[in-house]
Parts: sequence; structure tokens; C-alpha cells
Amino acid sequence: MAQEQISRADLSKITKLSRPCVSSLVVELIETGFLKEVGIGNSKGGRKPILLEYNYQAYVLVGAVLDGHHLHMVLADLRGSFIKRFQMAIKPDADTQETFKALERGVQELLQESGYDREHLLGVGIGLPGIAQRRDGTVSFSPVTGWAGLPIQQELEQRLGVPVMIDNDVNMMTLAEYSRGVGAGYGSVVYMYVGTGIGSGIILDGQMFRGSKEAAGEVGCMMIGPIPAVREKDTGVFEQNFSLYGIKQRARELLSDHQEGESLIEHLTKLASNGSKEAEQLLEETYKHWTFGMVNLISVLNPELLILSGEMIHIDEKGVSQIKGWLQEWVPVVPEIEKASLGDQAGLVGAVQSVLEAFPLDRLLQQ
Repeated sequence: MAQEQISRADLSKITKLSRPCVSSLVVELIETGFLKEVGIGNSKGGRKPILLEYNYQAYVLVGAVLDGHHLHMVLADLRGSFIKRFQMAIKPDADTQETFKALERGVQELLQESGYDREHLLGVGIGLPGIAQRRDGTVSFSPVTGWAGLPIQQELEQRLGVPVMIDNDVNMMTLAEYSRGVGAGYGSVVYMYVGTGIGSGIILDGQMFRGSKEAAGEVGCMMIGPIPAVREKDTGVFEQNFSLYGIKQRARELLSDHQEGESLIEHLTKLASNGSKEAEQLLEETYKHWTFGMVNLISVLNPELLILSGEMIHIDEKGVSQIKGWLQEWVPVVPEIEKASLGDQAGLVGAVQSVLEAFPLDRLLQQ
């Protein structure tokens, strides 16, 4: 149903079903809440038709992102619009059961505060740090949560009583930007994220590329920058050197007046603009090594669009121009370069989208 509002007669023409058949189905869908009557349309020669519209509030779904320190959750309608949000601090040493209980509590509070009952919850999408094995519902590598090998999806489905979709958190962000952000309209997109780690999401010809063991996009393991004398546990060379953690190690003497909540890149840019050669050199070193990572991705995948996200959204115009210049020098075909547009809600948008894609509205209406 492409139109927002449609009459029974037009439905009959589009579906090639008889009017009595359409009328019977419409009655059933109105009773189940999927459709609603919204007013009177213009007459085409007979009685004015009653217009129908999807009821996007008939069911709801939950998106969640676990970042190791906080659990972020949102309740959304069938359009993907946010209705209620929930956030809860998670102790770094919290065990699996504590985290599961926090998820249960979040779902319960979201439903209670919005007035929905459990029967109208369609599913839950969860973005997790690490490598999610979506085929068997486990996590094969998860240094933050310690969930490696556990049947995460199965246990959560038993606890919540609804289907659960799990995926890597950067994949969720990628899905969000591809479906509702700057990636909309592109066929092949690479999303590069720099935060406490470095990761990437890859969409080729409209499909998320995950690799044979669903570990595609673990670009933090690229051999970029010096090989550290002491390797941090479960941390790749690239991210140990040029994630936020690595940059902070290099910038220790420049952070005396760094304000909590201020972007590290913005802070260094401000220092550089005030004449600090050390900050200027560190920014150039960081941007150059981030560009090395982009070159590797572009050379192999040849995407239409490269999305910069996480700490990279704070690169100023001069820095972006510098990166584009290096790319033009180092790769034969430079994709479009855009900064992510959805900010810190990208993971939640992607988690919601993962449920919507698993239960498309057209299919629900056929059930």
C-alpha cells in the first residue's frame, strides 16, 4: 500500500481482489488494529469513500544498545518513530544475569510508561560490542561484555517472550545511516566509526556484508601505526594507536584543560587554532592514519559513499579537506565522503530498524 490513505475501492483495484473480499479483510484488519478509518475522501461519481490508513501505533518494538557502561533503550512504533526512552548505568563488572535483568526492566518500564501491554510488543533489537553470530544467536568475541559463546538471543527471547535480533553495535549504526541517514539512496556504503575502539559497517549492493564468520568490519585490527611493545588485551593495532584511547595516550600533556563531555578532536583543534604546534602535529598524524584505514577499505570495497562517524564527525573543514586530498593522491577512485547525521541515536535507530526489517508491515498485514 504505497499511499498513506486509500479507499476500499482503490484497494480492490490495486490488489485485484473483489470488493466483498477487500471489505471483509479490512474489517478484520481494523479489528486487529492494523488499519483505521481516518475520514471521507473525494467522490468519483458515487458515494464519498471512507479513507483507510495504516495504524502505525498498533504494535511497538524496542531498540537497545549496550556500550559497556550504559544500557540505552527506546520504544518505537511501526514507522520507527521513538515513543519513549530508557537509560540505565551498567557496572563494568556486571555479570550476564544483571545485564539481562536490566534489559527486562527497561522493556517493562517502556511499556508501562507508554500504556502498551506485552501482547503489542513485536520484537527487540539489540546492538552489542563485539562479533555477533546472528545465525546461532551468540557472540563469538565480546571483550566488553564477556558474553562470548553464550546463547544470548535464545535466553533473552525466553525472558522477554518476543523475537530478539542481535547484531554488532557498529552494524546497527550503519543500518541506521543507510536506511534513515546520509546513506539513504546509495547502494554500497562503508561506515567507519572511531570511539573507544575502531570499527566499520559494510553494505554492498544494498545488503549488509558480514563475512564468513560475521566478523567483517573489524578494522581496528588493521596493522596501522607502530606495533605496540605492550598489546592491550583484545585490542587491535589500529585502535590501540588511533582510537580515542590511543589518541589520549599521545595527547596527555595537552589535556590539562580538557572538559568532560568535550570532543577530544574539538579540543585539539581549538589548541591548534590557538597556536599549539603539538596539537596541530597530533591532529595531522591522527587524520593521516585514519586516512590509511579509509584507503584500505576503499581499495578493497570501492564503495559509493564513505561515512565518517564517532569522533570523526568533529573533524573541521580543514581536516576533511586534508583527508580528501590524501585520498585523491592514494586511491584511484574516491567515494563520496559524508559525516554521519544521526548522532548518538544511530545505534538505537538501527536496532529499531533491524526489527522493522524482520517484520515488514506489508507482511504483518498479510498474517
